Amino acid sequence: MAEPRTIYLDHAATTAVHPGVVEAMLPYFTASYGNPSGSYALAREARKALDRARDDAAELLGCRNTEIIFTSGGSESDNLAINGVAFASRDRGRHIVTSAVEHHAVIHTCEYLERYLGFDVTVVPVDAMGCVDPADIERAIRPDTILVSIMLANNEVGTIQPLAAIASAAHHRGVPVHTDAVQGAASLDLDVDRLGVDLLSLSAHKFSGPKGVGLLYVRRGTPILPQQRGGGQERGMRAGTENTAGIVGAIAALRIARDELDAYVAHCSTLRDRIVESVLTHIEDAVLTGHPTERLANNASFAFRGADGEALLMALDAEGIAASAGSACTSGTLDVSHVLRSMGIDDDLGGGSLRLTVGMDTAHEDVDRLIEVLPAIVDRARAARRMSVG
Repeated sequence: MAEPRTIYLDHAATTAVHPGVVEAMLPYFTASYGNPSGSYALAREARKALDRARDDAAELLGCRNTEIIFTSGGSESDNLAINGVAFASRDRGRHIVTSAVEHHAVIHTCEYLERYLGFDVTVVPVDAMGCVDPADIERAIRPDTILVSIMLANNEVGTIQPLAAIASAAHHRGVPVHTDAVQGAASLDLDVDRLGVDLLSLSAHKFSGPKGVGLLYVRRGTPILPQQRGGGQERGMRAGTENTAGIVGAIAALRIARDELDAYVAHCSTLRDRIVESVLTHIEDAVLTGHPTERLANNASFAFRGADGEALLMALDAEGIAASAGSACTSGTLDVSHVLRSMGIDDDLGGGSLRLTVGMDTAHEDVDRLIEVLPAIVDRARAARRMSVG
């Protein structure tokens, strides 16, 4: 008997590689496997593929091809952006502004700079919906501020930040802006001029591309120093033999995502709204986390008061449903995520967090099944929590 189909509702974590992306990558694993730094014909084929990918990336983001640096993914792009600007600008200032709900690739990088290298970081708060106020950014900027780093959309609760207004406030004070746009590539505008950003991070596996490859856009004139040294690849900004197949796949995926954006938003937002309506109607003490309207099209995130988040995930997995939570349970001690804490969510509510993220491959029948089983699962997770604390 065939295995039951997994209902995959964790697209914010990673996505399946699009068949068209696999097809685009295959030649660079086999026939066109040359090192792009070589001078012979096989190497020149790989170099041409990289050049085409860079040109395409620039077209899709609305920038120059010389402003694209290929990396190993979103975390490296965030690290390169923040460390690179910090080290290049340290004679002018050592102050960085970020928010309380950033991805750990941003938060931990800022913490490292502050703890070990003498930088000063201001972490601006968010409101109960996870939104950053542009006025708070402007107030946080000082004469020695060298960078503002605010994500485009939150990976946990899906809140979309008013990034253009934030960038305008920072630029008014002469400060460059970086955004971690990893979660927004499938559904949001990535034109760097309309966003107003000077640095932008992407990771291919979030939009049906391969894992282990991403990019960083760096606006011409932005001070930045390389963080990975060795060869002269990426115009000296990122040493290491280029992952030709991965880069080709990443930009093929980005083009597909741009071409299918409207269809993606329509499909995913319809499923998201069904999930939200059903959960809030049929499950007592359920709270939608994040902004009710300014949120990613595919993200439905909740907190169930009195529930055990780990029990929620285990019970969903037993039903063949893959999801994730904003909290982690280790040795019976619930650790509510920094995002939920920053939004003012207490432990009893935040301990029962659940993130459901749909994709183009999610069917209406998948949502039907989720809606059918989730109320009883929440009941059992609440019972599990009572037992653990009682």
